[in-house]
Amino acid sequence: MAQLPPGNFIAALPADLSAGLFSKGPSIRLKANQLLFGVGDPGNGCYRIDAGLLKVSALSRSGGERILAILGTGSIVGELSTIDNAPRAATVIALRDSELSFVSRANFYGFADEHPQVYMHLMILLARRLRETDGVIAASSFLSVKGRVARTMLSLAEAFGHDVGAGRIVIRQRLSQSDLAAMSGTVRENVSRVLNEWQMEAVLTRTRGYYCIERTATLKDASRL
Repeated sequence: MAQLPPGNFIAALPADLSAGLFSKGPSIRLKANQLLFGVGDPGNGCYRIDAGLLKVSALSRSGGERILAILGTGSIVGELSTIDNAPRAATVIALRDSELSFVSRANFYGFADEHPQVYMHLMILLARRLRETDGVIAASSFLSVKGRVARTMLSLAEAFGHDVGAGRIVIRQRLSQSDLAAMSGTVRENVSRVLNEWQMEAVLTRTRGYYCIERTATLKDASRL
């Protein structure tokens, strides 16, 4: 799973299908930094984010982290285990206080059998995720550190960006350099160097903890394979 804009599955569902799919399950509240599930946990259903922000990560035995996605309101998480009944393949933690709706695997398939169009939307989601994963693999193999950081910033802008005029895009999520490094597949020192360079060149600015992309074209050029 790669960085995806919020609502990648549920937003594609008609409102009545979205409401119906999650109508029978419980609501769940998470505090910031609270674990939703970890690698290897049983995959007994999936969740819709009704409010808040979650990160999806892969963790190494040495404690290293690679952030695979940051998901906001409307996104679905845990659908792979819902499909194949295999253990969870990633760790999901709340970045801030969050509210979620849950649907069990049995109820998911029961609802989808009655509303087969759900399968079409699920197939579209999986195709998007496969394309995104292919892009991440290619970026990790062929892009420089600067290119990978540029790709990460553009992905965040797509998911959480607000156009404030004159081509400037504010990313309305506070992320540390360590988070950006974990998303880019590099170390924090490299991210710091790249961000400092871009700030000196007025490609990026930062105000009150929010990054603002001043020159999107420069990041797009850097992120091209």
